Amino acid sequence: MPFRVLTAQFMHETNTFATVKTDVAAFERIICCRGADEIVGHLKDTNTETAGYIDVAEAHGWEQIHTVAAAANPLGLVTDETFEHFVGLMTTGLEEAGPVDGIALALHGAMVSESHEDAETEIVRRLRTIAGPDIPICCTFDLHANVGPDFVEMVQIVCSYLTYPHIDMRERARKAGDLLQRAMAGEIKPKLVYARRPMVQGADGGRTDVEPMIGLRAKADAAMASDPRLLDISINAGFNQSDIFDVGPSVIVTADGDDPAFTGIAEDLMDDIWEARHVINNRYLRVGEAAEVARSFNYRNRPLVIADYADNPGAGAYGDATNLLAAMLDARLDNACFGALYDPAAAADLTMAGLGVRMTLHLGGKTDPAFGGPPLLLTGDIVSLTDGVTTFDGPMMAGVTKSFGPTAVFRVDGIDILVVSNLMQITDLQQFLAHGIDPSEKKTVALKSMQHFRATYEPLAEKVIVCDSGALATPDFTRFTFRNARRPMFPFDPDEAFFDTP
Repeated sequence: MPFRVLTAQFMHETNTFATVKTDVAAFERIICCRGADEIVGHLKDTNTETAGYIDVAEAHGWEQIHTVAAAANPLGLVTDETFEHFVGLMTTGLEEAGPVDGIALALHGAMVSESHEDAETEIVRRLRTIAGPDIPICCTFDLHANVGPDFVEMVQIVCSYLTYPHIDMRERARKAGDLLQRAMAGEIKPKLVYARRPMVQGADGGRTDVEPMIGLRAKADAAMASDPRLLDISINAGFNQSDIFDVGPSVIVTADGDDPAFTGIAEDLMDDIWEARHVINNRYLRVGEAAEVARSFNYRNRPLVIADYADNPGAGAYGDATNLLAAMLDARLDNACFGALYDPAAAADLTMAGLGVRMTLHLGGKTDPAFGGPPLLLTGDIVSLTDGVTTFDGPMMAGVTKSFGPTAVFRVDGIDILVVSNLMQITDLQQFLAHGIDPSEKKTVALKSMQHFRATYEPLAEKVIVCDSGALATPDFTRFTFRNARRPMFPFDPDEAFFDTP
């Protein structure tokens, strides 16, 4: 008889400092598939965790019980109604399915709901209540997961992404699913070992293209190569825009059996993360500095890429910050593009005005001008209008179709501004190309992203710089008050507070 496996994807990275909450509609704007037909029809053969689990099910002949595949753009707290809706699809699906041999989950690891600070633990707790204590559960995590000790007591297998930019979602789900298959077959008895330190964020935010993560990953891989009982080692950098008790980096070892040496490996890697806590590879430019770099840039057929790090919607920022755009306009840049600027009202006004019209309107800065700047009164030309639908073809989300909603390209002086109705960070060339902007032909490409853009845009660029526009995802921790994080905690407390910390 084939193994019966329930699968579910419910992912959100919650910025607890964001004032805009995340509802069901926010998931429906990005990925929201209910039931087998929708899930398979929309996500099979895409670079997603759900596709990875489908691959494993086909390879091992599972009877796969699909429940939900949902992901929303990072923003504020997930509403209780939304949490209960999607978790209800999972629990109802499990109850109606009857006995299962395993459960395969795709979670982010940094979801916070109105009632549950550690939302992922609550999800697993409810599934455990129905399935019982002996059914193996595997889970994929984003490497920006904030993981608490209760979670690792209820799950047997965790495979976090190994890459940032994230390009291995499907691959990591395949790994988790293959380990689940071995557990269900009785070949292994997986158990999680967990370590952490009092840090809001570690390993330079998880960048896998630079140290210290390169060395950490090499050390973890060497340990696994030397001991086949080490089934997987996940290094989580944590998500620092989350004011919760369990915020911060962790190491999770999935091991076959129970051996004190496994704990030693997790602790050793965490020691390395702690020792490298001051390492920051990015140089965060002010908006004026970034604009001046662009103004004096020696263009030779490859663009300068400016990452508006602080207004990254992928970290829960509002996506409507204007400080960098204002500086670019003041610098009189030409042949430049900027996006995506989230402003549904402006997108609607531009759409109603029509293609080719010249108009004046207030743009951006409407959610919270204290983070990223006020609305700009701009006059320009409407050069493109679309429905915003884009099918990604880059390394991160190849094959996935998403929508910016009604979208306009508003040309102000020499800058093409991508104005959108749905919040989303820039990770793929198609997000510009589908709306008539070719980044490869621009002198300056300013985009709202922290790190994910690098997978596609760094090979395109002559030079990449990073800007702190003062928006909600700013790396400047002094802009926020953490009330719920455990203390002492780096970087809030002096070094003397950690003398007794391993």
